[in-house]
Amino acid sequence: MNTILKEDLLTLNKLLSDTLLQGLTYLSNLDQTPTSVSFDPPAERTLSTSGVGGEGALYEFINRFESLMVASSGPRYWGFVTGGSTPAALMGDLLATIYDQNTQTTKGHGDVSAIVEFETIRLLLELFDLPDDFMGGFVTGATMSNFTCLGAARQWVGGKQGYDIAKSGISRPIHILSAVPHSSSIKALSMLGIGSSQVTRIPTINPTREAIDISKLEEAIHQLDGEPFILISSGGTVNTVDFDDMKAISALREKHDFWWHIDAAFGGFAAVSPKHKHLIEGWERADSITIDGHKWLNVPYESAFFFTRKEHTLHQVDTFQNSNAPYLGDPNENFNYLNFLPENSRRFKALAAWFSLVAYGKEGYREIVERTIDMAQELGQFIADSEAFELLAPTRLNTVCFTLKNGSEADVNTFLSKLNDGGKVFMTPTSFNGRAGIRAALVNWRTTAADVQIVKEEMNQVIQGIQSVVL
Repeated sequence: MNTILKEDLLTLNKLLSDTLLQGLTYLSNLDQTPTSVSFDPPAERTLSTSGVGGEGALYEFINRFESLMVASSGPRYWGFVTGGSTPAALMGDLLATIYDQNTQTTKGHGDVSAIVEFETIRLLLELFDLPDDFMGGFVTGATMSNFTCLGAARQWVGGKQGYDIAKSGISRPIHILSAVPHSSSIKALSMLGIGSSQVTRIPTINPTREAIDISKLEEAIHQLDGEPFILISSGGTVNTVDFDDMKAISALREKHDFWWHIDAAFGGFAAVSPKHKHLIEGWERADSITIDGHKWLNVPYESAFFFTRKEHTLHQVDTFQNSNAPYLGDPNENFNYLNFLPENSRRFKALAAWFSLVAYGKEGYREIVERTIDMAQELGQFIADSEAFELLAPTRLNTVCFTLKNGSEADVNTFLSKLNDGGKVFMTPTSFNGRAGIRAALVNWRTTAADVQIVKEEMNQVIQGIQSVVL
């Protein structure tokens, strides 16, 4: 064994303790850690012949890169709908790394960590009050969740058209209907060979909304004259957290045959709150659902999951099976996740979600969801009452979409740049109804009223500095 590697093995306890201490120091200072940093790129190193060992690598990381780590898991990082990691999720993720399982199957010899993943999916179905008609699994993010669901949907369409797309490829156009699909769904359509431009855009209820117009949707369905299609509906849009009318779409299922996919990456968590679950009522009739774990579930990045109806199991197997690997067995007899989703090698990512769900239960997640919604409402009210800012849309759930009153796009960009440069909060740019805007998404389990107050004061200070507005 290499001398340095052997030394690291002998001192593994100390190396991991030192590393954990470094991580705990970061977490203990998270409220004060900047949400963005300005820096000169560090000089690149070359690969040494002998290496410096684990202790040397940790020392070098701290000295060269630690200062670049922003508080993206902190309470005032409000960009990209980014959550954090609950204490229990960190525990589970740490063990997932240590155990280093390739989560695939629930029985047989070797790794059977998929038992935990199956249980985690069942716990999530209970959290969202969804029926046991669904199965599911974990993937790296909402893009891959949409990819997985739409891959099965593609196979369903091929079956309706009379051929096996997974084996033969796409030979006929696949109709996609949607109003405001997320970019990850569009990306998935591109990767699946369906085509990113194959979406028929259905008008929204009105220009100020992002929810699909049901009457226009039904008109588009009639124009297809019985052709199979996929409907991608929104369980919370990115800009304004608008929801398609799930109950109305569910009623359409009684008259028309189509694959109904719901992108509920973070809006699905409305189901956790008795106050807001009406927004998602009817979604239990969907064929597939995407939800992101590293948003409101507050588990580490690269964690999303999908739900697909059990009746579509064969469509998933036909799409994702490793058909030229006989040593893996018959996918219909021996369940293995590598035959149900894109990845063949899979980290034990369900463990972080399992820990957090078991630790905090339905009540814990209800409190996180409702508290962050309340904080978003408070921020939205501050903007509505402001002389400098204005809402671009109502604050329906946890995302605040706003702009500057009488401000140009350049003014908006200047304000946002200076706000983010301050390092106390991070928001992202957007546009809505042709106007440049700013988006703040609150999903972090740490966020409290004190954080909202800090942000309001920071916004006032920045706007006064660039416009001399007295609020």
